[in-house]
Amino acid sequence: QVQLQESGGATVQAGGSLRLTCLGSHAPHCMAWLRQIPGREREAVATIHTSGGPTYSSDDIKGRFTISRDNDRNSMYLQMNSLKPEDSATYYCAAGPSFACGGSPGDMDYWGTGTLVTISS
Repeated sequence: QVQLQESGGATVQAGGSLRLTCLGSHAPHCMAWLRQIPGREREAVATIHTSGGPTYSSDDIKGRFTISRDNDRNSMYLQMNSLKPEDSATYYCAAGPSFACGGSPGDMDYWGTGTLVTISS
């Protein structure tokens, strides 16, 4: 069983930055950030394997968001820059086996409770 807890969500203006943190009870093979807008399906933002290299990132966030992890601290981060109103969502930390790094939400075994990010225009 892996317990995950996100933090760092806030309301910021468009163009601003935020850094999300996910603290896990231990470091599973794949960790991921996903987000969900009300009325829409949960979608993968980025995934990262225990080796440290990002393995998937959504086209929407390339060049703006950076995923990283610190296995010694059982932590994962999402640095979000140049935020847009359409980035507003609840962001979830998730974890699963190695193949979960392909980015499919259904492959994740463990989930945090989410942290709300709101970008004002």
